[in-house]
Amino acid sequence: MRTSDFFVSDAHLGAPTAASSRLRELQLVAWLRTVGPHARSLYLVGDLFDFWFEYRHAVPKGYTRLLGALADLADHGVEIHLFRGNHDLWYGDYLTQEVGLQLHTERVFYTELHGLRVAVGHGDGLGPGDTGYKFLRRIFTFPLFIALFRWIHPDAGIGLASWLSRGSRARTGHKDAHYGGHEQEALWQWARAAQTQRPVDLYVFGHRHLPLNLEVPGGARYINLGDWISSFTYLEINPDGAFLKHWKASEHSTQLNPHP
Repeated sequence: MRTSDFFVSDAHLGAPTAASSRLRELQLVAWLRTVGPHARSLYLVGDLFDFWFEYRHAVPKGYTRLLGALADLADHGVEIHLFRGNHDLWYGDYLTQEVGLQLHTERVFYTELHGLRVAVGHGDGLGPGDTGYKFLRRIFTFPLFIALFRWIHPDAGIGLASWLSRGSRARTGHKDAHYGGHEQEALWQWARAAQTQRPVDLYVFGHRHLPLNLEVPGGARYINLGDWISSFTYLEINPDGAFLKHWKASEHSTQLNPHP
């Protein structure tokens, strides 16, 4: 019986090497096959790929096992929601038409699941700080920039952007393991402010690469999904509540001890 809603983010497939990416893709597919029979919806909350750009007649090669598994779930009635991240900003209509995904381009999507009011988004550019990225994001999402990039041959354009994307992770990845308290978490600060304007029960974000489960003033919780690079964590919402879990291929999922 399909009674659960699942959330996962930051697989960054394609990086840092083809071999390591393939291993993570296989683990993600195994997880999808395990939770699929119980899923009524699946939320892919950004940076599923380390880079994705659609040309009119070309898309990045690879990921056939993952896309096949997602298409199978969609064909069996599972709602699959795909969110843009900071590494895969440039989705077109390929995955919506060929795989059956629902693409979300809004920064935060509001929904209700099992009686819980949920706000979900990748999280990049929300909260205080990170002004340099916020400026670059405006450029990268500007229609003229996207149109000009399409004039670059796919072999050169995809190769160059993938190289830059891997460099970005190498420069900033060391920050992901650091937890300095909830007051230092930009997304927690955003949630605290948002709770005074449009209160919800649960804020679900990715981007941070660190699994977190924190209380937000006003009766909400902020959950960061972690990643599928080192933590292999995901969120399940079912009639009993919301649970941040850790996937182990040999043991299936086990409860994750959240930060207090």
